[in-house]
Amino acid sequence: MATRSYGACALCQRAVVVKFTSRGMSAAAHRQSQVNFLKGELHKKHPGVTNLKTLCLPEVLQVAARSIIHRAEVTRLTDRAHSLTNFLWSRKRAIDDSTLRQKAVGLEKELWEKAMEKRGVIDEQALDDRIKRKVVSELRRTTYHWTPMKYDEELGVVYMAARLAGGYAAVRRALNEIKKRDPSFAPQSLLDFGSGLGTVVWASHSCWGDTLKEMVCVDSSGPMNILAERLLKGDDERAEPHIKQVYFRQFLPVSPKVQFDVVTAAFTLSELKNAKDREEAVMTLWRKTSSYLVLVENGTKEGHQMLMEARGSLLKKQEKTVHDPRPASVFAPCPHELICPKLAREPFSPCNFQQQYKPLPLPGHNDQQREKFSYLIVSRTEPARADVEGVDWARLTAPVQRRTRHVHCRTCCPDGKLQHLVVTARKHGRDVYRCARNSDWGDQVPIIQEADDDTQTDPE
Repeated sequence: MATRSYGACALCQRAVVVKFTSRGMSAAAHRQSQVNFLKGELHKKHPGVTNLKTLCLPEVLQVAARSIIHRAEVTRLTDRAHSLTNFLWSRKRAIDDSTLRQKAVGLEKELWEKAMEKRGVIDEQALDDRIKRKVVSELRRTTYHWTPMKYDEELGVVYMAARLAGGYAAVRRALNEIKKRDPSFAPQSLLDFGSGLGTVVWASHSCWGDTLKEMVCVDSSGPMNILAERLLKGDDERAEPHIKQVYFRQFLPVSPKVQFDVVTAAFTLSELKNAKDREEAVMTLWRKTSSYLVLVENGTKEGHQMLMEARGSLLKKQEKTVHDPRPASVFAPCPHELICPKLAREPFSPCNFQQQYKPLPLPGHNDQQREKFSYLIVSRTEPARADVEGVDWARLTAPVQRRTRHVHCRTCCPDGKLQHLVVTARKHGRDVYRCARNSDWGDQVPIIQEADDDTQTDPE
C-alpha cells in the first residue's frame, strides 16, 4: 500500500511538472533565462542598445551657425540647401576607366552583331566609323558624369544650412557605438579626414569631452576650414574656441608613424575620384589609426558599396611595410567578417540605419528629421563582445515590428546570414523577448543559437 501511495504521488508530481513546462517557457528559453546577458541593465538599456534619442546640435554650435548664415545673406538659401541635399544624396561613384572600356567593347560588339544580321553589301569602314560614333554617343548619354565638389564660402554656407545637423547626427550615432560597447575607452587624439565644417569634432567632444587633447582636421578646402574655425569661435574672431586643441590642415600628416586614437572620414569617400584613390585613402587612414577607424557615408547603395570596398581592403590587403602589426577587426555594424549578405542579394538593398535629429531652425526646415546613413567601424584590437556564453548578438537591419505577444526582427547574424526572427516570451524567454521589444533598427539583439521554427532565412 505504501508503495502504491508513493507511486501515485510521483505520478502526480510528474504531471504537475509537465503541465508547468507546457504552459511556461520551452527548455531552450529556460536555458536562456539563466544566462545573465543583461549584466544588471534594464531591458530598455540592455547591452545591445546603441540608438540615441532625437539629437540636437550643441547650443553654442547652433547659435554660431545661425549667426554665420544670417550674416552671409545667401539668396534663395532654402531652395539651394534642398537642391544641394538632393544632389549629394543621389551622387554616385565615378566610373573607372577599365569599366568604361569594357562597357564600350560590349556595346560595340552588340552593334556589329546587329549590323551583320542585315544582308547586303556593307562598307565596313563607314560602318565602323558609324558604330564608334554611336558608342561614344551612348556612353555620354548613360554614363554618370562625376565632378569634384569645390566649396567657396557661399557654397560652404549653403552646405551648413543643408547638412550640418544631419551630418552631426550620423557621426554622433556612429561614435556612440564605441562609447556604449567600450566604455573604458578614453581617446586623447583624433584625426578627421575631409573634416568640412568640423562636425566630427563637435560629435567627438559630445562623446568624450575634454579627454581629447588633440584633434586634427584635414580638408583641402580653405573656405571650409575657415567656416569650421568660425563655428568653433561662435562667429567671433576675438573669442576663444569653444573646443580647444583643434588644428586645421589641408594635407594629411606626412609621417606614417604618427597615429591617432580615433580616425574618422565622414561623407568623404564619395568625394574621391575612383576606387584606387579610395583604397589608398582608406589604407593611409588605417596606418594612422591606433584604436578605431570610423567611416560614415550616405545610406544609399553607393554609400554602402564604398564602405564594403573599404572593409574588404582593410581585412584582406597586405601592405609591404607594416608599422603596426595589429590586424583589423570589424567592430560595427557587422556581427561577422564574412561577405556582406546584403551585397549577395538581388535586388540589392543597402545596409543602412537612421538617426532622428532636430535641424537648424531655418525657414523650410521641419521640427524633426531623420538622417539615413551607413557606417563602418574597424578596430585595432579584438572587438568588444556584448555576448556571453550561450547567447549570440545579431544586428537589427530594419525597424522592429511589435505585435501582440511577439516581435518581428530582421537581423544580420554572426554566421553571415540575414534572418527573420519571430521572438516570443514562451519560445525565447522573458528577458530575450523584452530586449527585442525594447530594441530598434541598428541595435543588437540577443538570439538563441539553436535553430527553431521561428527563425528563417530572410528573403527580403
